[in-house]
Amino acid sequence: MHRTLPYLGLFAAAVLLQVFLFDNLSISIYFNPLVYIVFIALLPLDTLPVVVLGAGLALGVTMDCAMGSAGVNTIATLLIAFLRPALVGMLYGRENAREGGVPSSARFGERLFVGYLVVLTLIHHTVFFSLEALSWTHALHTLLRIVVSSAVSVGFIWIIARIFTAKLPMRV
Repeated sequence: MHRTLPYLGLFAAAVLLQVFLFDNLSISIYFNPLVYIVFIALLPLDTLPVVVLGAGLALGVTMDCAMGSAGVNTIATLLIAFLRPALVGMLYGRENAREGGVPSSARFGERLFVGYLVVLTLIHHTVFFSLEALSWTHALHTLLRIVVSSAVSVGFIWIIARIFTAKLPMRV
């Protein structure tokens, strides 16, 4: 129970921030931060893969309902939820992943943590914007959207992660 409440709050905050703040930023077509994936990124390292997949499904379906998209969020979010255990094992090592804890810059260092966020975000955004475009006609346009949105998203996700992990003990 001590783990559940903060993560339910993070889920709600990520969805509400995405729907009411980041979806309403109309600066450019290339500027589309998708920060709701912070929920998947910050799940504890020792979370069972089936739980991560269930959380990814719940987050993707919630975002599809809120954004009015037809499964694009669910597909992209389920993919990063599926790949997350392997990515954590590659970046942090299997031993560190088994110890548990929340992925954060305090736990693993700034460089590794930002690398983890960049890889997760690039995978998510590549699938999301490729499915959204559904065409190779504007491949450079789609690639530019992926790069710019990923860079902005990683910045916002990093800020949210710092806020979320600031008050948590090292081994939550």
